[in-house]
Amino acid sequence: MKTSIQMLSVQPDTKPKGCAGCNRKIKDRYLLKALDKYWHEDCLKCACCDCRLGEVGSTLYTKANLILCRRDYLRLFGVTGNCAACSKLIPAFEMVMRAKENVYHLDCFACQLCNQRFCVGDKFFLKNNMILCQTDYEEGLMKEGYAPQVR
Repeated sequence: MKTSIQMLSVQPDTKPKGCAGCNRKIKDRYLLKALDKYWHEDCLKCACCDCRLGEVGSTLYTKANLILCRRDYLRLFGVTGNCAACSKLIPAFEMVMRAKENVYHLDCFACQLCNQRFCVGDKFFLKNNMILCQTDYEEGLMKEGYAPQVR
C-alpha cells in the first residue's frame, strides 16, 4: 500500500510527540508524519535497505508489516516479466522499452540482426517478433517483399 509522508515543523510551545520508531520524545525542529504516526527523521527507514524515507521522497510502501521504499517494495512484491530478446527476468523496478506486447531491457533493445542500439526517436521495425533497424529491414524487404510495421 502506498502512503504519503509529511514533514512537519514542531512548534516550540507544543507537547513533544512520541516517535513510532524508537518510542522517545521528538524534540527535533522537524518530524515526519506517516501511517498516522510521528517519527524522527532518522527513525522512518526502509526495512530492507535502511534508507531514510523522508529523504527519498514523499511516499512509502507497506506490506506484510514492512515499511519499504519504492525500489524495495517493487523488488519484493512487484510484477516482473521476461525480456523478449534475451529471455532473462526483468525486475519490476527496471526501466524498459516496449514494442507492441514485447518488453525489453534497455540494453537489449537493439536490432536483432546487427545489434545496433536504438536511441529515443529512432525508427525501428517489428518483423516476426524481431526488432530490426531500417537498414536490415529494407534489405529483408528487398529479398522477401514483406510489409512494414513502423514504430
